[in-house]
Amino acid sequence: MSKPTILIIEDDDLQYEIYAEALGKYELVRAKTASKGLELAGKSPPSVILLDHVLDQGEEGLNFLPELKELLPFVPIIIVSGALEAHEQLEALQGARRADFLINKPVDLGELKRKVELALQQCGEQEAVRTFEALERSKRIDKEELLSRSTDRLVRQSTIRKQLEGSRERPNISALARRFNVARRTIMRDLQELIRRGELPPSIYPEGDDPDADGEK
Repeated sequence: MSKPTILIIEDDDLQYEIYAEALGKYELVRAKTASKGLELAGKSPPSVILLDHVLDQGEEGLNFLPELKELLPFVPIIIVSGALEAHEQLEALQGARRADFLINKPVDLGELKRKVELALQQCGEQEAVRTFEALERSKRIDKEELLSRSTDRLVRQSTIRKQLEGSRERPNISALARRFNVARRTIMRDLQELIRRGELPPSIYPEGDDPDADGEK
């Protein structure tokens, strides 16, 4: 089985060497500019993209995020930077063409490895493909509706994960339910699934707990 490929868009040679050592078990491809990264990704789509913000020739990686997501909508992108303001970080993780993760410099290599593993296991098309294949194998007459609902669930869970990632506060179930226009029990199931897949820590939502219980059913 071939190794997953990581496209590393990074202009700093020393930083790339650090990445190469930490991610040595993967197939690595490097570009010093986002323009070159787009070209390489178009020719041979990688499994994950590691995108620095401040790049060679004055390019800024964040400006190329929409193009990369347009070209490869199912390839997870990890933004790495020490130069982004708080509002820029939020913008990078929101919207239709958002990054999947953001890591600040100086990079914690343990965090980097975990984020790459998580991206390969859970992000992009992997979970969607598994879900759709399972439904395709079924003979249910409501398959089309189930596919649509499954897609909505994955998008909702991805959004919830990004909102809660790194937070120490317990989620407000009612607020999330209103935001996504679903029942509170649906959000509870989403949180339980995210915890079971290792995308959120168990402390976020202990089993059997309802952190904002208010008598609502």
